[in-house]
Amino acid sequence: MNTIIEEFRKRRETQNEALLGRNNINIKRFFGIDTAVYREGALDSKTKELLGLVASTVLRCDDCVTYHLDRCLEEGITDAEFDEAMSVALVCGGSITIPHMRRAYQIWIDTEK
Repeated sequence: MNTIIEEFRKRRETQNEALLGRNNINIKRFFGIDTAVYREGALDSKTKELLGLVASTVLRCDDCVTYHLDRCLEEGITDAEFDEAMSVALVCGGSITIPHMRRAYQIWIDTEK
């Protein structure tokens, strides 16, 4: 597994424990909604993760891009699907998304599948 992904998972887990450990009902509710949205429904989880990846790239959130890359890998996204999703992100977000796409591609390429 990619070291960047492993480090990201550890950091995210630690930070989530700190955040959710505060027992703020509004934060917990939001996290619950986030979890529910990515469950199987009219759209399968794989498609939803690709949507999340595109949105995160357009919004230029590297943590979110890394998270959705990790989930896409777990969902078995192919190189061709990844490439098409990145094309959609580029068209929607424009050239300002390119640095985030570079990082996403580097993580994708460096991850053993």
